[in-house]
Amino acid sequence: MFKLLLIRPGTTEYDQQGRIQGTLDVPLCEDGRRQVDSMVQQLREQPITAVFTGPSDAAVRTAESIGEALDVKVKELDALRNLDHGLWQGMLVADVKTKQPRVYRQWQEQPETVCPPQGETIPDAEERLLTAVTKLTKKYKAEGLVAIVLPEPAASVLKHALQRDELGDLWKCRNGDTPWEAIEFAPEAVFAK
Repeated sequence: MFKLLLIRPGTTEYDQQGRIQGTLDVPLCEDGRRQVDSMVQQLREQPITAVFTGPSDAAVRTAESIGEALDVKVKELDALRNLDHGLWQGMLVADVKTKQPRVYRQWQEQPETVCPPQGETIPDAEERLLTAVTKLTKKYKAEGLVAIVLPEPAASVLKHALQRDELGDLWKCRNGDTPWEAIEFAPEAVFAK
């Protein structure tokens, strides 16, 4: 079994406003920085040997705080970028619900069947994320705990891909609920497609 620590970055103003962030580069807000400080204290007990992050400012700042506190190298991977929500990025979730109620409902119930206008599908994002994690599992087979900092909804998409659980509401800000979680999986079972 391979053990991965999935970490969600601290909150941004977009999270607080209920906006769709996607691949937009939004920094941590004051609350987000406090969340990261608290999370770093919790993670001191974890035997993290490597931290990987996507390119968003909030994820990079979160990963750098963890890496600095634990004296662990941080590596940024473009493949770990958030789901591209295309023209929805920057919009309030409430506006999508009001202006496109049918698509919104489909996104809530079966997100893997929806492609945001000029955006990326869940299956495409899942494939991209799994390709990156496959490489990490080969490189870090028995070398401690690998941490990946991913914003929502990319974190939920990766968790779903590794554990085959429900996707749920991909626009719900989960940073306060579970800022990090350990995921164990058998790489040969997940990546054998």
